[in-house]
Amino acid sequence: MDLGIKGKRALVCAASKGLGLGCARALAAAGVDLVMNARGVDALEAAADAIRTEFGVKVVTVAADIASATGQADVLKAAQGVDILVTNAGGPPPGMWSDWDRDDFIAALDANMLAPIALMKALLPDMQKQGWGRVVNITSQSVKSPIAVLGLSNAARAGLTGYVAGTSRQVAPDGVTINNMLPGIHATDRAISLDTGVSTQQGISMDQARAQREATIPARRYGTADEFGAMCAFLCSQHAGFIVGQNILLDGGAVNATL
Repeated sequence: MDLGIKGKRALVCAASKGLGLGCARALAAAGVDLVMNARGVDALEAAADAIRTEFGVKVVTVAADIASATGQADVLKAAQGVDILVTNAGGPPPGMWSDWDRDDFIAALDANMLAPIALMKALLPDMQKQGWGRVVNITSQSVKSPIAVLGLSNAARAGLTGYVAGTSRQVAPDGVTINNMLPGIHATDRAISLDTGVSTQQGISMDQARAQREATIPARRYGTADEFGAMCAFLCSQHAGFIVGQNILLDGGAVNATL
């Protein structure tokens, strides 16, 4: 399928690996030039070089912490005029409700709620002026079905979801769509981190921890970054202009809900 976005520009955050990289690769395959952001310079440059070589698109890299004001300023300087925004940031660590204090919640909000809001606020006006734009926020299945040990993530991402619900309907008349992608467990570093926690807590091997978690997923496997990226690219395409303010689960059926 021709996605109709060849020659457009996209900012993809946390794009050096995992789901962010999956989105960057899928957009590049559709002919989209990229501004790629991540904190780690080496991984970011390696990912960008691979995309340039494989897809022949232009790639600008900005190594910065998107959760910080300085990092946001650096990224936005490179990303002015982009047609597509994909927000993403690593989730906060797991724990118990009694473990967290105010600083922990502020850090989670900065990374997983306030940073994407700041990027949208900065980039949406130009999209509205040109009459076309796409925003995809990578959030979590936890906004549909909270995960007890991920209370920091539950709280921050739910706040972002509420913001998008209203904002998406305000910019839709200008040809701009905002939607959220809600990943379940995918085969990324985040899954390794969570499996490590299960392995340590229960005294089982990593393979056993993964098998235990896969058994809770109707698809009986973890998702892949490539299939996640394919959905992201579709939401950013010319075919998705009537999809507004939606929260799309990519979880292998793990969330057991009618709606």
